[in-house]
Amino acid sequence: MLNKEDFVGFESHEYRPIIRSQSMKILQQLVKERKPKNILEIGTFIGYSASVMLDANKDAYIISLEKDKQNAVDAIKNLKEQGFTGRFEVVNCDAFDYLQENSLNQFDLIFLDGPKGQYYKYFPYLKKMLKSGGVLVADDVLFYGLVESKEKIEHKHRSLVNNLRKFLALLNDDNEFETVVHHIDNGMSVSVKK
Repeated sequence: MLNKEDFVGFESHEYRPIIRSQSMKILQQLVKERKPKNILEIGTFIGYSASVMLDANKDAYIISLEKDKQNAVDAIKNLKEQGFTGRFEVVNCDAFDYLQENSLNQFDLIFLDGPKGQYYKYFPYLKKMLKSGGVLVADDVLFYGLVESKEKIEHKHRSLVNNLRKFLALLNDDNEFETVVHHIDNGMSVSVKK
C-alpha cells in the first residue's frame, strides 16, 4: 500500500492537492478493470496518484504534466523510489500548452486533476486525445458542493464554480460520452468515450 506521507515533498507543502481516499479507490479500480496502457495525467503534484495508477496496472505508462518545477522534480524522485522507472514521464509544463502541441497523441485513460477552472478549456483537446472506449476521469468537479449549490456563490469562488459547471455541461451534452458523477470526497466524474 502506497503511503502518501512517505512521498518526498509531502511535508513541505501546507496545501496538499492529493487525491482523496474514496476518489483514489474509484481511480484505482478503474485502472485495474480497464487496464489502460497509455495514461495522461494533468496535475502531478508529487506523483502520488500516478503511483497509484502505475501500481494498479503493471503494463501502464503515464505521461504526467506538472507546471511547478519543484513538484515535478519531487514527483520524478518519488516515482523512481516506488520502482516505476521506465514507466513514466513527468513533463514540467503548462497543461494547456501541452494539449495544444500534442493533440494527436492517443490515450486509454486521462486523469484530470490540475487547475479546476481550466477543465472546460481542456475538454476539446482531451476528447480528441482519448481513444474510443477510453475513460476521462476528472477529480474535484463538485468543489465542496458549490457546483450543485443553488445558493449565491462567493465572489472568490464564482469563476471557478461557473467553469466547473461549464465542464460538466460539456460532458453531459456530448453524445460521445457516458458520464457518471460520483458524489464522494470533492466529486469525481467518470466519462467513457463511445
